[in-house]
Amino acid sequence: MFLDKIAKKLLKAGLFDIEVGFENGSVVLRGELDSWEDIVNAGRLAVDTKNSRGVINDIKLKGFEEPPMKMPLLNDDKYEGKKVDVLVIGGGIVGCSILRELSKWNLTSLLVDKEYDVAVNQSSRNDGEIHPGIDLSPDCIKVKYNCRGNRMYPKLSEELGFTLKRTGQYVLYTKPIGSLVWPIIKARAKKNEIAIENVSQKELKKRQPNVSDEIHGATYYPNVYVVSPYEVTIAFAENAVTNGAEIALSTAVIGMEHKDGKIYSVKTNRGTIYPEVVVNAAGVYSDRIAEMAGDRFFTIHPRKGEEMILDKKASALMDTVMGRFDISSSASHTKGGGILITADNNLLLGPNAVETPLREDLSTTPEGIDMVIKKQQTLMPRISKGSIITYFAGVRASTYEEQFVIERSKKVDNFVQAAGIQSPGITAAPAIAEDITKYCIEAIGKNISKNEKFNPIRKPIPKVRELSTEERDKLIKENPDYGVIICRCEEISKGEIIDALNSPLKVPTIDGIKRRVRAGMGRCQGGFCSPQIVKIIADHEGISIDQVAKKQQGSEILVAKNKGE
Repeated sequence: MFLDKIAKKLLKAGLFDIEVGFENGSVVLRGELDSWEDIVNAGRLAVDTKNSRGVINDIKLKGFEEPPMKMPLLNDDKYEGKKVDVLVIGGGIVGCSILRELSKWNLTSLLVDKEYDVAVNQSSRNDGEIHPGIDLSPDCIKVKYNCRGNRMYPKLSEELGFTLKRTGQYVLYTKPIGSLVWPIIKARAKKNEIAIENVSQKELKKRQPNVSDEIHGATYYPNVYVVSPYEVTIAFAENAVTNGAEIALSTAVIGMEHKDGKIYSVKTNRGTIYPEVVVNAAGVYSDRIAEMAGDRFFTIHPRKGEEMILDKKASALMDTVMGRFDISSSASHTKGGGILITADNNLLLGPNAVETPLREDLSTTPEGIDMVIKKQQTLMPRISKGSIITYFAGVRASTYEEQFVIERSKKVDNFVQAAGIQSPGITAAPAIAEDITKYCIEAIGKNISKNEKFNPIRKPIPKVRELSTEERDKLIKENPDYGVIICRCEEISKGEIIDALNSPLKVPTIDGIKRRVRAGMGRCQGGFCSPQIVKIIADHEGISIDQVAKKQQGSEILVAKNKGE
């Protein structure tokens, strides 16, 4: 029996006293181990895609108690008794793209997220690359959604007004193996219709003169783009709201009532909601939501990645995406990180990949930052640590199968899952949204008509810094606020900040403004402009300056007056 084989694998790996069972079509592991590394290894050894749906890894880490989910301070009954056709749990790029897709139909849709804004966690804490899909196993579910999503982005950029920069990607050979692996890579690319080019060492140096002399050529993928991942997520969300969908922020799911294979209600800190269909797009908490719904068959083991952003001056080094070739990349647990020119013309380095038992660990470490810098300096020696202006970490929602979970539940009739979404989740999101919407309509079980009033177009906030002199002059004549520069590093005007405060999904906080117009994202990281932004928010919202928060309630910038009345 395959469970006996798994038990033998665990013993061979020195993982003793682990109970191996089978529940809900999945392998179940229980016991206690001394290290998180061993727990993750046990989960990987238990993967058997032929005989089970997934791995439920409930092995405990000795001496460790997982912290409870961070909750919003807000508690009210705003949504008590609310009825909707579809409730989407999770405001990342997948949840927001699903909400927009749902708004194309005559449905009532509500998205809930526990954070103060959309795209606060994994969907903003990544490099924003729209991947080609070459480093994925050619027959896996990830590559299916990746390639579909990649082809959707040019049209989405036109409709939603977000920046889509076609950069291409070079996968660099650190050893002289190009002639050996090229036939294999070419065949893989052909299978999934991925454009590809073989680039010699000489040609590479001509195109990218700052690449290391130790690099022996590359494969080049022209249909690679970069986006600002939070800009894209906000664009999906705003267009969905414009088309009639609703978004409830600072709203955490804390329980569900279900019986006879159906969810009847969903309890939140802001009241109990009564949906016809529930969509699980909850990121690192998607296995917890699945458990609440009564259909958990997978486990999220959080994987943290640390990244850093360099000053815009460093962008003179390159204008593309670069990473090293790894013959085993399709079976690895990370894309390995690289160097990338962002949609806003900064260089971004990373990420690394560190397994962690903490689902909301966004800390960075000197060791992690040094490792990323040193690794990327082997590709481009002129990269300098002194150019770093900020660094951050994100936690990815990895399953032990390292695959997406995209399905209508086989056990709970009105439950649909978009779970286990890690890289290339940004690329795959719009394609995932199409299929999830189809599953939702099937689950409702009645004829749903198209929303004939659906408007795919979102008017973006003007980027004054990118306008010609003539365009800028015209805009300032129409509204002088566009001529008042608040953020000097990024050249962001007062008019742009006020536009953000008037947007369909308004988040009147320092970081809410920062994520919409980039005020505070430059070299000084808000050191000069933050006081002015606080004043603009307070004046616009009719509140005192000590009520303006950085992020969520409880993160107010000012705490008391120290002089005057």
